[in-house]
Amino acid sequence: MAKRLSGLQKEVIHLYRGCIRVAHTKPRPNQPHFVSYIREEFGKYKGLPKKDFTAIEHLLRVGHKRKDLYSQPELKDIH
Repeated sequence: MAKRLSGLQKEVIHLYRGCIRVAHTKPRPNQPHFVSYIREEFGKYKGLPKKDFTAIEHLLRVGHKRKDLYSQPELKDIH
């Protein structure tokens, strides 16, 4: 039986999936750049303790702002 996810865990997964969806709206040759950047950014904090709520909430706010920024159609590529 799988463990139930907390609200913050669900929100992190929702943000990750939303970022991947944004990456797939970009020009096809640039999509791998976005996806690798997203994986790299989320991977940086993989070892963050689940109980560090303030850090997780801060990173979620930053992540939502970046997702909004990167979802703008003018932005074609990321390095």
